[in-house]
Amino acid sequence: MDSVKILIIKNGKRQSAELLCDSENLSITFVMEDGYRNSYFGDDFYKCLGHVREDHRDVTFLCKGAKINVHPSTMSSQMSLGVKAYELTLGKQAFRSDLVSIFDYEENNLTNEPEVQEEFFMRWVESDISDE
Repeated sequence: MDSVKILIIKNGKRQSAELLCDSENLSITFVMEDGYRNSYFGDDFYKCLGHVREDHRDVTFLCKGAKINVHPSTMSSQMSLGVKAYELTLGKQAFRSDLVSIFDYEENNLTNEPEVQEEFFMRWVESDISDE
């Protein structure tokens, strides 16, 4: 089991949290400084993190996996169990250089609603993608 430290904001206070990633059971156990812990399961770690965020709408997760325009491809999900995802730009093709770790620090354009990320992904798919 891999342990990943991320920063969160709860009640206006920045604090660290731990994500215990179990690749055997495809789960993330979310552990906060106050001792709270709960496990979430999904098809990959991106989906697990989505369940964590949905369950904690009062917490801001300062990581790429919470960014509105971050979404894995089928291949990146399969190859990295959803740890790697693309940071997408409307109208632009995604390249390997756009791959990010969902656990990397981020503080802009965050959401706790996976459906918002899915909506952005669908808009990206439908956008006129250039080869830049």
